[in-house]
Amino acid sequence: MIIYTPQVDGKTTHAETGPSKTMKPNGASHSGPDVTFFLQDLTGGGAEKIMTGLANEFAGRGLRVDFVLVQATGVNLKSLSEKVQVVDLRSKSTYACLPGLLRYFNQTRPPVFFSSLDLTNLMALIARRISGVKTRLVIRIEIMVSAQKRPTLKKLLEKVLLSTMYPWADDIVAISDSVAKDIIEYAGLVPGKVHVVYNPVVTPDLLNKAKEDARHAWLKSGQPPVILGAGRLTDQKDFDTLIKAFAILRKHKEARLIILGEGEQRSELETTARRLGVENDVDLHGYMENPYSFMRQSSVFVLSSKWEGSPSVLIGAMACGCPVVSTDCPGAVREILADGAYGDLVPVGDAIAMADAMGKVLENGGKQIDPQWLEQFSIESVAEQTMKVLKLE
Repeated sequence: MIIYTPQVDGKTTHAETGPSKTMKPNGASHSGPDVTFFLQDLTGGGAEKIMTGLANEFAGRGLRVDFVLVQATGVNLKSLSEKVQVVDLRSKSTYACLPGLLRYFNQTRPPVFFSSLDLTNLMALIARRISGVKTRLVIRIEIMVSAQKRPTLKKLLEKVLLSTMYPWADDIVAISDSVAKDIIEYAGLVPGKVHVVYNPVVTPDLLNKAKEDARHAWLKSGQPPVILGAGRLTDQKDFDTLIKAFAILRKHKEARLIILGEGEQRSELETTARRLGVENDVDLHGYMENPYSFMRQSSVFVLSSKWEGSPSVLIGAMACGCPVVSTDCPGAVREILADGAYGDLVPVGDAIAMADAMGKVLENGGKQIDPQWLEQFSIESVAEQTMKVLKLE
């Protein structure tokens, strides 16, 4: 892998981090990329994992892949294939990356540019428009934009910006039917421009990691059943309701709760667990690079979110054979669970209903999932669909 920065004042800076690659004087790879990916960085978020996986899959199929990053940092950086060339814009923020992004467009002139996440999508649209290059630009939407909580004026500005700029994209990938309908209505988009492609969650890497030992004392043989949650400790994920539901269940059922993830609500959640007297049975375990071994060894996985796009953790739990309970929140949850055929759905914020559903799974086991249902979430299937949208076939 080579990390390089687009040319500045006639000079190109680059650093080898793996096998060398022939470079043009302007810093582009010898023959130029077939497709370029774009994100702020490669931290541990869902979008970062998904884009990394797709970049690797494309490179494995023989495509020349560039991955442009506002900052070349994050745990997923080491997961990129050596065949993927990383372009580090070395910007202090996504807002400040425009000059570097313009240099990349003008120097490299990639035939296809694929961006994900709100702010990077907007910067990509602006850069392509200013540069005037003929690059085909596709953006990826992974959340229910209308459901995001923002102050009234910011929400109004967001709607104006998206309605103005998202039509500049050649095509748009939405990660579920519900996300597609939401962005079409919210930004006034032409329906034919929006394509539904689910997250590529089921990969050989996931299945291999699921076989590993989670190495957690609570998941050893002979221990009480474990309920698992995973995600950033934020208001959206509503782990407060999950802890309350667990406390209700714990009154009549021996069990333990592990939550994987880190975030700003850690202290609040710890306070909730202490107030309810379950702090000794609740482990806020922090971020785990491999959550799948936990999923395979847990008795039930619970998604407690207030809203979602297409939650990868829910699909991952299903692929690992872990029974699931989820809130019937705005987003793709109902799609993923086939209207409840493959997991129990409970109202958002209803701790009593959640506790009841968890108890039933612990008593009776989860619902059987048709393996063919999970095929639509496989990396092979999603890569093929994405290549069609990008017109890389």
